[in-house]
Amino acid sequence: MAKFSGIDGMSREEIAFELQRGGKFVQFQYCVSALIITFKRGTDIYLVRAGESPAAKGLGWAILTFFAGWWGIPWGPIYTVQSLWVNLRGGHDLTAQVANTMQLSVDLSALGAGQGR
Repeated sequence: MAKFSGIDGMSREEIAFELQRGGKFVQFQYCVSALIITFKRGTDIYLVRAGESPAAKGLGWAILTFFAGWWGIPWGPIYTVQSLWVNLRGGHDLTAQVANTMQLSVDLSALGAGQGR
């Protein structure tokens, strides 16, 4: 089960309001390698509030991947590039899925949230 970051103490109504303002739920990737073993994993799901940069939130994961991901053969370089691409583009947008799972009353079609990535 995915854990959430950035919603501590928020009610469902507050979360829905934040999504209506343009916030979104995103998940980043990271890659860590050690010679013949490479792990590519997803992070917790982050609430990125309206006006915040998703790419900036994922920067720490991109840095971890940049330094620890390359070293596994053959998947290290492949997964590292994939993870860096995802994180620097703002992560995977999971807004529609999370809003649906949490049964939030949000009109995501007007926002274009949950599409792409």
